[in-house]
Amino acid sequence: MIDLRPHHGMCLFFFQGEGYSDAFTENMTKIKRSLDENPLVRLTNGPDAICSACPNNQNEICISLEKVNRYDSSVLELCSFKEGSVLSFQDLQQRIRRSILEVGKRPQLCGDCQWNELCRYSPLT
Repeated sequence: MIDLRPHHGMCLFFFQGEGYSDAFTENMTKIKRSLDENPLVRLTNGPDAICSACPNNQNEICISLEKVNRYDSSVLELCSFKEGSVLSFQDLQQRIRRSILEVGKRPQLCGDCQWNELCRYSPLT
């Protein structure tokens, strides 16, 4: 089982091999590959497997905590999840696709993210 912040389930739709640092990008690529095997994920509002290599993660606390908590809360609410929910990665992606991406809610949810420009293309095609 892989712990995953709810908003990272959405970020993974758009990941193109760019990130905060080489270490972050390498870790994100590795995690994305393992998620392609459709393991169970547990939704967490704390640091997850992706956060482990993020330079914004300082002593297990994100320096952008207010923003990422807002993103996580929005994904939980829009997809009718609860923190601690356990589901397959594929089920997580389907619910995010249906409840956020297909209905055009991504920009209002995380349009202030520094990576917003990378997320402008549609992963739905």
